[in-house]
Amino acid sequence: MKRLLPILLLTLLFSCNNQAQTNPKQEAVKNAKPIEVPLKNGLAKAYFASGCFWCVEAVYESVKGVNEAISGYSGGHTQNPTYEKSNTGLTGHAEAVEVIYDPKVVSFSTLVDVYFASQNPTQVNGQGPDRGSQYRSIIFYQNETQKNIIEQKKAALAKQLNATIAAEVYPFQKFWKAEDYHQNYEKLHPENPYIQNVSIPRLKKFQAKMPEVLKEKH
Repeated sequence: MKRLLPILLLTLLFSCNNQAQTNPKQEAVKNAKPIEVPLKNGLAKAYFASGCFWCVEAVYESVKGVNEAISGYSGGHTQNPTYEKSNTGLTGHAEAVEVIYDPKVVSFSTLVDVYFASQNPTQVNGQGPDRGSQYRSIIFYQNETQKNIIEQKKAALAKQLNATIAAEVYPFQKFWKAEDYHQNYEKLHPENPYIQNVSIPRLKKFQAKMPEVLKEKH
């Protein structure tokens, strides 16, 4: 639910429900062997979950070397998740983005830096007003090299902040593309109250932190 009705109401709605579900199928997802996505036309793919996928998509699409970010669902134990199903908190999936990027221009390591710089890394089961296991933070790895990068950066950030970092680290299994109306939502609906009050401020805050990785404005 991406509405300001107001934000306080959203916070109350999601904080009382949709806590992370623990079951054998979900544990199997966490312990599975990672699937590596091959390069296509020289482009790689990476997967991140960090609250509302509208926000995360906009963040990554502002980064130099990223060709596209696609909103969807990942990290769960059910097949063919939808927005409505994922909002129940029972699918195990989180709102996620598929980041299609040129590894000659931007590294996976930098994309992980972008991930941590564009969120509250200590918030559990959500970002900002969006609360629930479907909004939890997850970084997906496709091989041991990526896993090591993630864990090293996560440990360094925990030491820097003297706090527990909420992001979970999952082996990548499958990404399910979200419904068409979720794609490029921030660009297509700049006047939406949620976009105005949550998504755009989050994007600007990230851009101020990491100006060196941003695409040039034309």
